[in-house]
Parts: sequence; structure tokens; C-alpha cells
Amino acid sequence: MTVGPRETGGRSRPGRRAVLGAGGLAALAAGTAVLTTADARTPGDDREAAEGGAVAFHGPHQAGILTRRQSHAHLAALDLADPAGAPGAGAGRAGAAALLRTWSAAAARMTRGEPPADGGADTGVALGAGPAALTVTFGLGPGFFDRAGLTEARPEALAPLPAFPDDALDPARGGGDLFVQVAADDPLVALHALRTLQRLARGAASTRWVMSGFTRSAGGTHRNLMGQLDGTANPAPATDPAQRARILVTGSGSGSAGSGVPGWLEGGSYVVVRRIRMLLDHWEGLPAQHREQAVGRRVADGAPLTGGAERTPADLDAARPDGVPVIAANAHIRLAAPRSNAGATMLRRGWSYYDGLRPDGTPDAGLLFVAWQADPRTGFLPVQHRLARGDALARYVVHEASALFVVPRGAAEGEYVGQALLEA
Repeated sequence: MTVGPRETGGRSRPGRRAVLGAGGLAALAAGTAVLTTADARTPGDDREAAEGGAVAFHGPHQAGILTRRQSHAHLAALDLADPAGAPGAGAGRAGAAALLRTWSAAAARMTRGEPPADGGADTGVALGAGPAALTVTFGLGPGFFDRAGLTEARPEALAPLPAFPDDALDPARGGGDLFVQVAADDPLVALHALRTLQRLARGAASTRWVMSGFTRSAGGTHRNLMGQLDGTANPAPATDPAQRARILVTGSGSGSAGSGVPGWLEGGSYVVVRRIRMLLDHWEGLPAQHREQAVGRRVADGAPLTGGAERTPADLDAARPDGVPVIAANAHIRLAAPRSNAGATMLRRGWSYYDGLRPDGTPDAGLLFVAWQADPRTGFLPVQHRLARGDALARYVVHEASALFVVPRGAAEGEYVGQALLEA
């Protein structure tokens, strides 16, 4: 049997493949990494702050990568403006440097709970709110290097992501020269930081897209809008140096970066951003058992279907007396597991979103998937290709936006993010 239709563009369509695995779950050729986003209690950043405290902007890597997941986030991409009188020539290195210098100074102040030094333009929206664990993270898209006159410095790993089966991407919500991730435990603090950066960019860059998300403010593993505990199998970079080296770029060759890592990228990362709409009307109509089989975990406590507690490793070899795998062949946790993908590892820090109703009356809601890795070619890409070959969850989601950015190393006191690249 099939379990619910897959909807695209407001229409329903039947499943295309036969039953696979326990409980008769249909597999579709579309991929997603929906249920493995970041665990809010996963430590990893030496600048970690208690809820509401300050997370230092300066450091060897940018905050917002290994930092615990805050309750509110805004993800945005901007395009650099052409310099006056030179249409099509790109912003130039000087213009890009000036913007990142201004942004870094403002971010450093705001993460300390101070107003930005912007000539009195600040309206005081966040006054008295404190730092609220605010982090501001900057990334660079492929076009940044062309427009800044740095085409030869663009990393090979920043190549465009390939198309995946059943993607329904909106070009207006993808790409961008600059990436900004703003996250905080207070919604006003987060929005104020985003608005400040947009204001400071006027004349230098224009906003291409913004996506906003939320999660619980309390610690522990959070549930996504499908009701599943979200982030159980995330890596622990604070306690495992090998996993840390798969998230932050190093010259040790731990990822694919190898020993030729430029100084501006040492300690940096790559981030994949995907907007994944969940077909909640279909999902919520399924029996609870089918939802658990699609994921491979129990809804109540997040434990794998092979038993134990939430953190118990899934036994992917376990089978029923009739030989059928306990965790279905197309269950999400099986296909997304490092064992299924040559050890591919990502650190996922996703947020849920709800943007009201679509014209057809269905919820415009889902997951802002944010995955960090030292090299997308050995992180995101093998996992997504694997999921595209039959993830049981694929029929209940639609990938609507996608982008890839390289994230420079952190800035020391007195520096700005990207300085080593732009002033080399």
C-alpha cells in the first residue's frame, strides 16, 4: 500500500513506488534531511552562554556555528550593489570590505547587548533586552568572489549544488552574494539585529531573501512541526575532535579541504540552507505507527524502533523473525546515517517556520534546514543523494529553496570577518 499522497503546487499525486520495509512505507525519489537538525543542548562552542547571556562575536571561528541553537532566527541573503557609474562591474573589493567592516563592528556591539554605533539611526527596539545570546554569522556566496574581483580565490567546494529529484526551488529564495544568520533567545533582539544589518547595507547591498524561524527556548532536544524530536543524532564537536574537523575547515585534511586551506578559511565552514515545506495536512492524517516507521523513531521519546532511549544508537541490522528490517529500508534515519553515506557528517541547526496559509488553504510551514560542514562534497551532497533514492519522508515534504555559502574564519578583536581574504 501507499501512505498518503505527495502534493506539489497545491495538487495531490499518488505514490510512484512499491512498498518497502516494515509497515509498508512507500519510497519516493526525492531527498530531505528533515529530522536530523541540531540538538539545542549539544555543546561545542567555547563562547557558549547561558540562556539570555552574551556570546562573543570575536574568536577563531564565527559564533552561530557550534553555538547552541537559540529560539529565534532570521536567515538572509543580500546581493552586492554595483558601484556608481559602473553598472555591471560589481561592487569591487573596497566596497565589500567596507560593508563587512561595518557589519562586524555593529555585530560585535549588539552581541554584547549594546546599540550599534550607526549615527543615531537606531530606534531603540532592543534597548533593555540584554544580549539574549545573540549571534551574527556571515557567509559568502559564489557571486561574491566575482563581484569583489576575487574570482580566483573562490573555493572549489563552493560549486553550485546539483539539482535533486522532485526539487521545486524558487530562484527568488536561493543564492545570494552574502549570507547572514541572526539568532537570539529574544525575538526583538533577533529582528533588531537583522534590521540593523539591512540598514547599514543600504547603498552597498540589497536584500535578496529573508526566512525566519523559531523553536523552543528551553534546553533539550526540540520537536519539529512533524512532532518528531529533532537533532538526536547530531555530532558532538566539543567532545570529538574528529567530528569537529568535519564541521570546521582545517589544514589537517580531516575533511576534503586538504593542506592547502587559505588563511581566511582556516576555522571557517560551509553552510547549506534549504527551505523544506512540510505537507502537514497529509502527515497529520497518517496513523502514528506509519509516521514512526517513516522516520525510524518513536514519537513519544525519540528512541529508535530497535529499542532503548532517545540517545540509544539505532541497530540498523535488527530484523523481525520474518527477516524484515525493524527500521525500514527507506526509513529516514537509516538513509541519513553516516554508516549509509561513507561517514558523511553535518552539524544541523534548523528552525521551524510558519508563514500562514498558501492560496490552496494548506499550511505554509516546515523547516529551515541549516547544515554546517567542512566540505559540502563530503557532507551534504552524499547524504542528499542517498535520501533522493527513496527517503520515506520525501512524499510529505517539498524543497522550495536552496543555497550554499562559504563562511570565513572568525575575526579577532580589531578585525572584521573576511579581512584576510579582502586585504590579502
